[in-house]
Amino acid sequence: MTSVITGDIVNSRGVSDPQKWLKPLKKLLADRVEDELKWEIFRGDSFQAEITDPAKAFEMIVLIKSTIKMIKGLDVRMALGIGVKEGEPVNIAEARGEVYLHSGALFESLKQEKLSIALKSNDPEMDEELNLMFQLGCIAMDNWTPNSAEIVRLSILNPTLSQTELGMLIGIRQNTVSERQKRAYLDEVLAIRDHYKKRIDHFIDKN
Repeated sequence: MTSVITGDIVNSRGVSDPQKWLKPLKKLLADRVEDELKWEIFRGDSFQAEITDPAKAFEMIVLIKSTIKMIKGLDVRMALGIGVKEGEPVNIAEARGEVYLHSGALFESLKQEKLSIALKSNDPEMDEELNLMFQLGCIAMDNWTPNSAEIVRLSILNPTLSQTELGMLIGIRQNTVSERQKRAYLDEVLAIRDHYKKRIDHFIDKN
């Protein structure tokens, strides 16, 4: 059982220098995906990544979204597929299997359904529950400012640091960190992450 994120950058043509988002996205994928053959950026502004532990996939989605939304005017659509794959391909472009069908088919429907994050597995009941949570979470996430996105990303990448220590990393006071975390609804986003993880762990145990 594995998971695959398929996504694209929204409004990418509105940024004159694509390296502004391409460089941090590549670094994030390189740092968080254990094998460079398990992620790819293609067609200029689309990407795909296999997250071999599906329980960690939503946190990766939040990290990707916060990384992209640190750049004013940009956003990202992502479809998460969970399932099995066929064999161990040379690279992700040649990969096949249920998980890729789930992710690819769902991604094609995101724009039409005006969704920015969605999940598909072979458990419709779980999908319905988690997709509702994702939609509620996106009320906050889709409206992150660059400052909100930055503090979310920083908080997830440095879970042991205090607000004071987080502030020192970017040159702001502790109370400003607290205010930005609240405006970003960080606690609520992390609650969705934690519930997602429990639900996926249970799903994997059953399968």
